[in-house]
Amino acid sequence: MYKFLTAVTLFYSSAVLAANANPLSVHVLNLENGLPAANVSVALAVQQKDKWVEINQAKTDHNGRITALAPTQQKLVTGIYKVTFKTGEWFQQNQQSSFFPEVPVIFEVDGTVPHYHIPLLLSPYGYSTYRGN
Repeated sequence: MYKFLTAVTLFYSSAVLAANANPLSVHVLNLENGLPAANVSVALAVQQKDKWVEINQAKTDHNGRITALAPTQQKLVTGIYKVTFKTGEWFQQNQQSSFFPEVPVIFEVDGTVPHYHIPLLLSPYGYSTYRGN
């Protein structure tokens, strides 16, 4: 039993360290019921000249979180980024209508902090976001 607990602790610790090392996380909460929004598709893109280049995508977990959205092999360098929450798909999966098919959040990485967190508070006909920590 001790070996099992040690292995679980080491696995969990390494997972937490890996997530903490990633410079970008997101969290989606459904304001309609106050619960996390699981299985929301999220894309990360970087602005290069006059176009957006997608560099990663993932889905929120059962807690409505993606703890490591930035590609692990790539650092977020100074620049303009866009996180796009595919909210229309999520509402459709949950048999609900909605007004916003996507929620794009454009933000600037200026290198002043090691980690950026973007929460999204979501309802069928509105949303709110802010710079989290």
